[in-house]
Amino acid sequence: MKVYFISGLAADSRVFMHIRVPAGYEIVHLDWLKPLPGETVGAYAMRMAERIDRAEPFALLGLSFGGMLATEIALQYAPAKTILLSTVPHYKHLPGYYRAAGVTGLHKLLPVAFIKKAAVLKRLFTTETAEDKEMLKQLIRDSDDNFIRWAIDAIVRWKGGDTAFPHIHIHGTRDEVLPLRFTSPTHKIPGAGHLLVMNRAEELNRIIETYLTGQ
Repeated sequence: MKVYFISGLAADSRVFMHIRVPAGYEIVHLDWLKPLPGETVGAYAMRMAERIDRAEPFALLGLSFGGMLATEIALQYAPAKTILLSTVPHYKHLPGYYRAAGVTGLHKLLPVAFIKKAAVLKRLFTTETAEDKEMLKQLIRDSDDNFIRWAIDAIVRWKGGDTAFPHIHIHGTRDEVLPLRFTSPTHKIPGAGHLLVMNRAEELNRIIETYLTGQ
């Protein structure tokens, strides 16, 4: 079975370098598309989904913003299984200050260059290996400014999502980007932050294997 991976904002398939799937499953990365002007999270997700082979059962795995997209796809195309990492499955699970930004437009006052620089500097205080830190810094530097600007606006204006579909949702208890108190994951990783996909991959892989194989 193919498992379609969707990465997080300011990231690409490299962020999944430590993630494994069981024998009999194949990882297929859905790379970012160029967003259309004013495109919503739901509409963008449907364009991403055009690359999914729906002639056979498939699974989805979405990280952060990619998890929001995976949710929208799952609600329309009913994958066999969906795995959500460090994300929220419904817009009402976004922190109130995100939704307030969507109403006021305050998020548009922050230059993308400032956001990227802050994300790079933050790596000084996180627990990834030195090699992973450098990779993450490069990911951030490589990310497209226009895409980030669109995605942030789309997220804070998101009005979709649901929890009524088969899925697991894995979240760190110390996620600083999408705090745990606003959402209700099926699995909590104690002490893990937003990038648990990098520094808690061993635990993630065990949960993913159990879920996909049903063991």
